[in-house]
Amino acid sequence: MNDQPQSQGALGLAGRHVVVTGGTGGLGPAVVRAFVDAGAVVHVPCVEAEVAPAVAVDGVSYTGGVDLRDEAAVAAYYRGLPGLWASVQIAGGFRWTPIADATLERLEAQLGINARTCFLCCREAIAAIRQRGRGGRLVNVTSQTVRRPAAGMSVYAMSKAAVWALTESLAAELGPEGIFVNAIAPSIIDTPTNRAAMPDADTSTWTAPSAIAPTILYLASPTNASVSGAVIPV
Repeated sequence: MNDQPQSQGALGLAGRHVVVTGGTGGLGPAVVRAFVDAGAVVHVPCVEAEVAPAVAVDGVSYTGGVDLRDEAAVAAYYRGLPGLWASVQIAGGFRWTPIADATLERLEAQLGINARTCFLCCREAIAAIRQRGRGGRLVNVTSQTVRRPAAGMSVYAMSKAAVWALTESLAAELGPEGIFVNAIAPSIIDTPTNRAAMPDADTSTWTAPSAIAPTILYLASPTNASVSGAVIPV
């Protein structure tokens, strides 16, 4: 796993169908571009009907109007895909919430956008991968706050802890089928949204999306022939 661009065919992804949720967010476009450069056929479900040109990647199939918190919508989306090799669950969100402001509504919102979306997409991706045949890959995005939660992150950390646990459990369950399940655990990613939310922060230690994408690419590739159940800090 390195930060050098992967040529088409090097990772065995050429022609393979891959879903990237959150593909129009802060991290998503860099990951989508990495898969396209590796020759994969990339599918991106979107809530919005139209994808902004600034985040769109040529050759990618964007499907609007897909609410990843909606069970029926997620099931319909994955069942409509051609033979699926991998699904990368990036969709999610962060909201800093001191405990005095931690209403049940805020908790449910964070669980919905982080844990529920990941669970539904993993479940339906597994069904689609099994329909195609043996072997496949799932990659989730959790957070380092699960192990080192800071003040004001209890609600967010709870939602990402569910993703962490889901990843390890699915890896144990699906390993015999050749379906590998892993996750990355970023700290703060250098995105426009995070810069706007924390204008006075020292961004020198933040990680660029382009530096994270190669790790996700490797974990989702056939070249990864041994790593499953890992949660990799980035």
